[in-house]
Amino acid sequence: MNDTNWTVLGVFSLLSVLAVGGGTAVLPEMKALTVTSHQWLTDDQFRNIYGLGQIAPGPNMLMVIVIGYHVAGLPGAALAFAGFFGPASVLAFAASRVWNRFEGSPWRLSVQRGLAPLAVGLMAAGTIAIARTAITGPATIALAAAVFGILYFTRTNPALLILAGGVAGLFLPH
Repeated sequence: MNDTNWTVLGVFSLLSVLAVGGGTAVLPEMKALTVTSHQWLTDDQFRNIYGLGQIAPGPNMLMVIVIGYHVAGLPGAALAFAGFFGPASVLAFAASRVWNRFEGSPWRLSVQRGLAPLAVGLMAAGTIAIARTAITGPATIALAAAVFGILYFTRTNPALLILAGGVAGLFLPH
């Protein structure tokens, strides 16, 4: 295994243990590591891979496979997948075993109440990180506002809006 493969495994393993509240919580750090630190992707590539992860069936964080493949081919894809989902799975299993032993404990309720706002804040930070790469001018501001309004006031399927945004992106000036 070459140095790049070890780096891919290390980056996604670190992100795995930091993903409190889900994969979206680590999007700012994932972007910082893959775009800024290691320069594996550009802002546009990261945004496009994220968009693909949102519209593809299954967990949206399967996007790590695409990033790993982009960096180091099939071995990179496998290592990114194992690195991102392996440590979190082991930690979740271990935590669930301990969690069940403390059922009814006031400590358990305190931890649960303390983690909820943390998870929400981390997910909001992920949304802001993606918005900073996606909103680049007046046209994308208008598109983002329209999508927000539609999602907030209707029960429209977000996948349809992602598709519509892609079509609009073909015709909007870049």
